[in-house]
Amino acid sequence: MPTTVRVQDLHKRYGAIEAVRGVSFSVEQGEVFGLLGPNGAGKTSTLECLIGLRSPDEGQLEVCGIDLRRSPREVKQRIGVALQSTSLQDKITPREAIRLFASFYRSSVDPLALIERFSLGAKADASFDSLSGGERQRLALALAFVNRPELVVLDEPTTGLDPASRRDLHEEIRRMRAEGCTVLLSTHYLEEAEVLCDRIAIIDGGKVVASGTPAQVMGGGESRHVVHLVTREPFPADLLAGVSGVEEPVREGTRLRFQTRTPERTLAQLSRRIDDLQVGLIDLRLQRASLEDVFLRLTESDEGREARP
Repeated sequence: MPTTVRVQDLHKRYGAIEAVRGVSFSVEQGEVFGLLGPNGAGKTSTLECLIGLRSPDEGQLEVCGIDLRRSPREVKQRIGVALQSTSLQDKITPREAIRLFASFYRSSVDPLALIERFSLGAKADASFDSLSGGERQRLALALAFVNRPELVVLDEPTTGLDPASRRDLHEEIRRMRAEGCTVLLSTHYLEEAEVLCDRIAIIDGGKVVASGTPAQVMGGGESRHVVHLVTREPFPADLLAGVSGVEEPVREGTRLRFQTRTPERTLAQLSRRIDDLQVGLIDLRLQRASLEDVFLRLTESDEGREARP
């Protein structure tokens, strides 16, 4: 499958701070690719370099088969972008904004078709300052699609949206993929990435610390599970002695939480230990590790903390 985006060894500095420290990833044609990471991880700087808003200090950037650093204007003809917030003149209307943006490109979509697609008909002639947050986000997407883009870049598009508006945007992203459009999505919402993205990359401290499909990042064939234990009485420090498969245990009073790749064997051994020690079991639960569990484990690691500028 052709590659729409190729980022290789990207670096971006702001004075003494190196915000992006050798980021590399690729996005295949027609997929939804997610960039995840905590605040200050380097996600937005990476996207801004990729869409030509900032100049990288080092690295190779290829978009739609074009070297971005050599031909930025040509790349901009092929991509659509919706940033975290959209600012337009207070009194411009969605109809006027779409026509204005269409004039910037060699080829563009009929404004009426975009107004209909993004449910802006009732607000087509309303001033921008009267639009709700959800309506502004729909207008931002309409503007991103005005040039029939091969790649759409969405930087945390659902931040601040109500649940209904977020659901509508999710449906629009799925529609983009169904139509063959490539989507590069930055998000803080882990469940959003898990349900929307074909592949993801987790960035921390300006570096990619994990990448792959959500299932691969969460453990692939050896999917991790999380065990939650609550007891009536404080349990001894050696409660987990002889219990195999325990990873990253965290104890808080009478509560214990850990991960395991062998849930059946681990639970059987743990149950015998609980019975032998008579600590008074209140709750014992097993659940599949979520993308959020993996995200926190990776970004709270010593390596991730040390990498942060």
